[in-house]
Amino acid sequence: MTAAAPVRTLVPIGHHWYMIRFILNLLWLIFGSGIVLAIGYGIAALICFVLVVTIPFGVASLRLAYYSLWPFGRTLVPKPGAGVGSGVANILWVVLAGWWLALMHIVAGISLCVTIVGIPFGIANFKLVPAAFWPLGREVVEIDDLRRPGTVPA
Repeated sequence: MTAAAPVRTLVPIGHHWYMIRFILNLLWLIFGSGIVLAIGYGIAALICFVLVVTIPFGVASLRLAYYSLWPFGRTLVPKPGAGVGSGVANILWVVLAGWWLALMHIVAGISLCVTIVGIPFGIANFKLVPAAFWPLGREVVEIDDLRRPGTVPA
């Protein structure tokens, strides 16, 4: 008499990473200043939309709000169609807002890394530094989209 073989369920490779990202994003949203950053960048975007000339900066602010709301599992990649205009606008952005936004993310990241519990949140702030410093001509994509062979971020 042979014993019945145990039933195995197939779990996709890396399934646990989705759960870890979800938990980290949820904690970031509540405790790691995700909501505060998204609201701040959203208000800045609304101000930029009211001043019609600064609409591209408003779009960049919305991109930062989206990225800062749920940063784990996402990254920034260069946008293929970005040209000279986005480079010039980035220079204006750095002079007007980018340097102090990046500095604030660095200070927040260092202060969060002081505690062991805050290290993932500090790393998320460090991920936001390049986005805050030079946001135009980039797009936020899921990390999994970059790992799939044959996919190109839209």
